[in-house]
Amino acid sequence: MIRNTYKTLLLALLLPNLIYAQQAKKLTLQEAVALGVSNSKNLKLSQSKIDESIARLAIVKDNALPSANASFLYNHAEIPTNSLIIGAADPIHLPKRADAFVGTAAVQELIYNGGKLRYAEESTKLLTEVAKLDADKSKEEISYAVINTYYSLFKVLQSKKVVAQNLESIASQLKQSQRFFEQGIVTKNDVLRFQLQQANVSLTDMEIENNRKIINYNLDILLGLDDATIVEITDPDNSLKVAGTLGSYIEMAMGNRQELQQLDLQNKVAGVNIKSMKANTLPTIGVGANLYYINPSGSFIPPSNQYIMPVTIGANISYNIGNLWTNKNKISEARIQQQNVVIQKDILSDQFKTEINRSYQNYQLAINKIKILETSIAQATENDNLLASKYKNNVASAIDRIDAETLLYQAKINLELAKADAGLAYYTLLKSTGKISN
Repeated sequence: MIRNTYKTLLLALLLPNLIYAQQAKKLTLQEAVALGVSNSKNLKLSQSKIDESIARLAIVKDNALPSANASFLYNHAEIPTNSLIIGAADPIHLPKRADAFVGTAAVQELIYNGGKLRYAEESTKLLTEVAKLDADKSKEEISYAVINTYYSLFKVLQSKKVVAQNLESIASQLKQSQRFFEQGIVTKNDVLRFQLQQANVSLTDMEIENNRKIINYNLDILLGLDDATIVEITDPDNSLKVAGTLGSYIEMAMGNRQELQQLDLQNKVAGVNIKSMKANTLPTIGVGANLYYINPSGSFIPPSNQYIMPVTIGANISYNIGNLWTNKNKISEARIQQQNVVIQKDILSDQFKTEINRSYQNYQLAINKIKILETSIAQATENDNLLASKYKNNVASAIDRIDAETLLYQAKINLELAKADAGLAYYTLLKSTGKISN
């Protein structure tokens, strides 16, 4: 009985750890981005659009193939009045019933239509490239969303570490103040102040834990994990990257941003559409062959010399002359649409420049914040050590001791958050150039 109780107790102690091990997943930043990209539903939708464009291109290519059709007709006629007299001529006697078999087969090939089929294929190829760039853009957005959420979780966990250290220190200070109170060195009010500080920091810890659960859930959804998975992150590389010049990032964006590349392709599509419209003023030439089978004998397999099978070969040319004067306004409209694409690219380029400048300046600010906070931590540490010594020697009050300790731990939290913000600011700068997925 005692042995069974011991086994049950041991299982109860180990079960939470086993469950945690099953639900926890440790991920680096790179692994998280790769997982988010591979499991993204948006990327799967983008790939579906690419497949659709490729299928549409195959359909356009099929339009260049010869067309062919065949038909076979059986006809039965009942002729109740089968005698026909026309004037003074001898009467014409028809059978009371008749059967006939008629078959046709035709092949048509378009030889020339002003190049419209070629233009259609070229336009569809360009639109397929647009769809691929749209998928690349989605990949950039997903990668940044994962990075942003990953850093948010990192900031929360770093805050939890600092708060845990703070609580540990407060517990030590509280124990010391209670001992001083028992010795009559400090008042009960000093003990209560440390207890109040402990309660306030504990509330902060609860709020941080709540935020951790929310961010962890969001990251699970982004990565396609079970929403009960606890993501264990590794510290991202917070070494400060040396930023290039603002001009180098702008130049990088002009060559890499998918939106600008898409507008370049749209400009080419508009150009192809203009050529296709001009082709409407050109003639269309085609050739074809037709085979006819006429069997009036009434038998499915006719006797010899009771059926005919003529074959015809021909060519045709058609010219819609009216397009010479009705098509020019359509071409003018298409040229205006092409010009609109060029203007849109100029507008978007200016927007990207301002976006890159903002991201660049934010990264520089984040770097400068870290330098200042590192200095403030050194100052806060020195101040905390000084007040700890004074309080121990009953020279400083409990309020002074608490304030010094609070300033130190707040500086530590601010430094950790600033490092994370700097890392995220660097990735934001990369995103503005269209290179974050690399």
